[in-house]
Amino acid sequence: MSIAVYPGSFDPITNGHTSILRSGLVAFEKIIMAVLVNPRKNPLFTVEERMAMIREASEEMGIDPSRVEVDSFDGLLVDYCRHKGANVILRGLRAVADFEYELQMANMNRHLNPNVETTFIMADDAHFYVSSNLIKEAAKLGGDVDALVPKSVAARLRAKVGA
Repeated sequence: MSIAVYPGSFDPITNGHTSILRSGLVAFEKIIMAVLVNPRKNPLFTVEERMAMIREASEEMGIDPSRVEVDSFDGLLVDYCRHKGANVILRGLRAVADFEYELQMANMNRHLNPNVETTFIMADDAHFYVSSNLIKEAAKLGGDVDALVPKSVAARLRAKVGA
């Protein structure tokens, strides 16, 4: 079975993330959505809330639950991949600005474990500008971001920021 790990903070998951997930499922039989536990960041949603939102978004998309596993991890991504039996990291690209950072990460991961390869998928045109940080900022300021996130996420986001 071809398995890819799609890591991220997913704080919250956006339609850009779901676009990458949908495209990734064309190439891989199973994708593990791995929520990064990063103590250096101050996320809006807990790890458990982010994992629940990913599950809800996958369900809204009509994805077979056996094809998407939702998990969390800390530490080195390549160690997590080894633990999960995956040799591919799936990453989304929105614009040229993402590429330089993602290339550095891919090369470091290759250095740490040459058996793990990174695959990049471009976000679709409708979502290339979408980022979790922009969505949170706009929502906190009262902006309507419902069209940029899955329906279940929009409700949670409004409740969290009091909009």
